[in-house]
Amino acid sequence: MSKLKSLFLIPCFILLSSVSVAQAQIPLATNSDGVPTLAPMLEEVTPAVVNISVEGKRVTRQRMPEAFRFFFGPNAPQEETREQPFRGLGSGVIIDAEAGYVVTNNHVIDDATDITVTLKDGRQFSARVLGRDEQTDVALLKIDNPRDLTAIQIGNSDAMRVGDFVVAIGNPFGLGQTVTSGIVSALGRGGFGPERLENFIQTDAAINSGNSGGALVDLRGNLIGINTAILGRGGNIGIGFAIPANMMKNLVDQILEFGEVRRGVLGVRGGNLTQELADALDISRTRGAWVSEVLADGAAERAGIQAGDVIVSVDGNDIQSFTELAATVGTMGAGRKVTLGVIRDGEAMNIDVELLEREAEAAAATMHAALQGAQLSAEGNNQGVRITSVDEGSPAHRLGLRADDIIIGVNRQRVSSVSELRRLLDNTQGVVAMHVRRGQSTLYLVLPN
Repeated sequence: MSKLKSLFLIPCFILLSSVSVAQAQIPLATNSDGVPTLAPMLEEVTPAVVNISVEGKRVTRQRMPEAFRFFFGPNAPQEETREQPFRGLGSGVIIDAEAGYVVTNNHVIDDATDITVTLKDGRQFSARVLGRDEQTDVALLKIDNPRDLTAIQIGNSDAMRVGDFVVAIGNPFGLGQTVTSGIVSALGRGGFGPERLENFIQTDAAINSGNSGGALVDLRGNLIGINTAILGRGGNIGIGFAIPANMMKNLVDQILEFGEVRRGVLGVRGGNLTQELADALDISRTRGAWVSEVLADGAAERAGIQAGDVIVSVDGNDIQSFTELAATVGTMGAGRKVTLGVIRDGEAMNIDVELLEREAEAAAATMHAALQGAQLSAEGNNQGVRITSVDEGSPAHRLGLRADDIIIGVNRQRVSSVSELRRLLDNTQGVVAMHVRRGQSTLYLVLPN
């Protein structure tokens, strides 16, 4: 890590001024001379990769010069706050053509008030943020009035191996759509930011500023990663990073179902398994996540995980480090059931765990005060939001909501997901009337101001 500390992990975003896992079967091809070519695959895939331009304002703080404070006396402000407009460029990937869903990096759209998506054919659409997750740098956008879009097929990033060929597609330096190729250089990279959940795919495919949010695909055109950062001082040095597609899909599914990320929590503390620890524990492997403490009444304790255990896999996929374990579990939704491969006293075993939810994030799940006490879930197929349960005597119960009600609209505007419901409730002024379907009948419930 000493060499890494002398460099920078740089988001590949240009600042201009201050789904179910599926495998596509696009065949590998040769040209008329029998030479292998990626052109047919790219013709299928590149329309799903878009350019994203953003505009907004960011608050900057500048410390007042000492001479200024001396001139105005002790009551002079310590710092000056200003709003500065900015514009930026990045990339994105269409994952649902009908709904107009686009995945990009959170840092691409951070603080943006206007988002424009430009397709490969030059068409432009406005877009808005459905949900975001700062810790993984993933954001989900929705194109307004989508039409004639092309979506990418999402591959299984867990199946990738070091040495597999990959292709990076994005918008480097604002030049327009650009394709580069390379291999998977490493898997499970992380540890660059203590507050982030990192489980990067490392690649030597050229990634530069502006590639943020673009696609990393395999040779059959399956999306296996979202390009996010480079290691260096601003340009490509052959070390780029992508968020695995499986991690991205876990987050997107949560945003679509709940309107936010409800992060799963295992409830352990620990570190990486080292040679010294392996020798002390008398185990033959030196890669894994060593558990030093099991938190009281957490998911791990309930499942029987013990201090001193070494977690080596999640749902059959190998875990190389504690960082990778934290990122893998942290991007799975609360309530998700996973199988952990564990070594205890030299014996291998599998332990089933149901992940819990962070209390702070559970509290943040509420939207309008009148809906407190109701558990919400996307009905699917853009059919509304289902009330899965209602606490007796809660504001939602007093309002008249009941389990299995489906919220299908707010003030005559259709509701297709939890995030849509949140947006409409936040942006509607005056009287708010929710259109609810209950069995074979419908009714309107008026929310109190």
